[in-house]
Amino acid sequence: MFDSILVPVDGSEGAKKALAVACQLASQTDTTLHLLRIPEELSHETTLVWGIGAIAIEASRQEREDIGRQVVEKAAAEARAQGITKVETVIGQGDPARTILSEARRRGIAAIVMGSRGLSDFKGLMVGSVSHKVSHTADCTVITVR
Repeated sequence: MFDSILVPVDGSEGAKKALAVACQLASQTDTTLHLLRIPEELSHETTLVWGIGAIAIEASRQEREDIGRQVVEKAAAEARAQGITKVETVIGQGDPARTILSEARRRGIAAIVMGSRGLSDFKGLMVGSVSHKVSHTADCTVITVR
């Protein structure tokens, strides 16, 4: 169905569910799964899944990038455990919605599969979530997972 799927991963439960859906779609055809992590500053301490733990507000940019690499590598390991052989990992920078859209265009992505809510804070509820922005602007299919 899709020859390439982009999955933004941030360590949240929503991203984990999105990865599972993307793996189901990818297992039906010869699909390349692109896992994208965009380390961002959070205004609160938050717990990540995949056994990474919590990121302190005071974490340096390098620490956030290191944790970001761990998150995307754990997601890649999970995809491979589900039988996906074509997995690429990408660490992006900048505004999450813009970065997701930019990577999708640059790589000619057929579909983006993402969680409806990630690790964003209350501000996301007020100015619009990343998934909302992506789904309304992307040139490709966007599947939002709750």
